[in-house]
Amino acid sequence: MLHFIGFIIIGGIAGWLAGKIMSGKGYGVIVDVILGVVGGVLGGWIIGAIFGTLGGTRPEGLLAEFVIALIGACILVGILHRIRREPLRTG
Repeated sequence: MLHFIGFIIIGGIAGWLAGKIMSGKGYGVIVDVILGVVGGVLGGWIIGAIFGTLGGTRPEGLLAEFVIALIGACILVGILHRIRREPLRTG
């Protein structure tokens, strides 16, 4: 249960930060948390594919999970901007 709550907190912070980095404004608390959590899953899948293919070990730890979630959330925000045809930086 605590791992799930930590996952939501890390995902929420990563989603909020990705919204700030990619667009200068967030999409709102709920969408930022969703982007962060889904971004964490996407980032974990990407990192797992990269490190699994290379035969190495996957990075572990709180900071590594945060960075992976942030990268995944930034990718999702970029995709969302492309779908909505918005510029990546609005101000």
